[in-house]
Amino acid sequence: MEGTHERNLMNQLLTFLLALSLRLDVRRLRRDERGSVTTEHVLWAVAVIAIVGIVVAAVKAYVTSQAGNIK
Repeated sequence: MEGTHERNLMNQLLTFLLALSLRLDVRRLRRDERGSVTTEHVLWAVAVIAIVGIVVAAVKAYVTSQAGNIK
């Protein structure tokens, strides 16, 4: 009888530890996935800011060159 009781406790402990490990893995994977969306948004924002900067520089250069032609 004592061996059966000890095995039951050991099985319960192993089951608990396995469930805890799986739960932590799921949380980690969810966090990793959510971070990738944030990173993607940041990269898009940087790209848009760079494009706007290029357009502003081009318009400024054009306006400056045309202002020199005013008499």
